[in-house]
Amino acid sequence: MKLLFVEDEPILLERMISYFAGVGCICEQAKNFDQAVVKINSHKYDGIVLDIGLPDGSGMDLIPEIKLSQSGTGIVIISANASLADKVDGLNLGADDYLTKPFYLEELNARINALYRRKTLKGDDVITFDDFAINIDARELYYNDSLIRLTKKEFELLIYFVTNKNRLVGKISIAEHIWGDSYSNADNFDAIYVHLVNLRKKLMQASGNDYIKTIWGMGYKFIG
Repeated sequence: MKLLFVEDEPILLERMISYFAGVGCICEQAKNFDQAVVKINSHKYDGIVLDIGLPDGSGMDLIPEIKLSQSGTGIVIISANASLADKVDGLNLGADDYLTKPFYLEELNARINALYRRKTLKGDDVITFDDFAINIDARELYYNDSLIRLTKKEFELLIYFVTNKNRLVGKISIAEHIWGDSYSNADNFDAIYVHLVNLRKKLMQASGNDYIKTIWGMGYKFIG
């Protein structure tokens, strides 16, 4: 899961990124309104955690921008202001949830996971294709009840392909989703190929089918 944290409090920002990176998320940050605008218009995210009290603008004004550029992204507002009016305004603008500071990171994690399942995974805890089953919580792949061991990157790559099934995806979009801000490093494109080859090999060894098709000069397509 790829997340953007828009927060100007350094300690809270560091705690959130450390926690969510520790549970396997790709984390990016914006410390003010202007940085957030650049991020939102340049990258795609599965979820955005948005502080509305930013030093150079209101996070509320970012919500229409997010809905316009990436309508399927879950938005969780975090704010020190517990007023009902702010909650209603944020939800009416298109936010999905509202959490008042201070909060437990475990609660934020639960809310983000719930949004991710609802928006990206269509409410599923387990995704299936043919005789494969992907357990989202356990981060495990099974073929006819037999466990197929995947690395962290292979699992993330599989989820990205499955949730974009039958769509053409380019190397840059894959790298950005898997590596976040560092995707522009040329080595990541070589790494994509390595992880993709290994994932393709494991799927083929289990089923005999090649689900990942190369579209020469354009990218890849997952047929499942």
